[in-house]
Amino acid sequence: MPYVNKPRPYKKEYEQYHASEEQKKNRATRNAARRKAEKNGQVSKGDSKDVHHTKALSKGGTNKDKLKVVSASNNRSFDRDSNNKLVSETSPRERKSANRR
Repeated sequence: MPYVNKPRPYKKEYEQYHASEEQKKNRATRNAARRKAEKNGQVSKGDSKDVHHTKALSKGGTNKDKLKVVSASNNRSFDRDSNNKLVSETSPRERKSANRR
């Protein structure tokens, strides 16, 4: 826990991460994918589903790549390194089922 004895610098975090052009572009791309799936009737607001990019945006994926609708818990369970960058595009659940085959 890095901020045990001092307040967390939210303003600084926002300026460094959320306000960056790359983050804005990725957020817009994710929102566009969600709108596309809503228009096709695949998802609706509050259904606890995520639109999954088969090739992660951080790995160079786009909305032109295949998109899937999966549960939020499945989509957010990928391995990440200490900087929260995606390590593997297969979730622990998918690896487990692949090993059984």
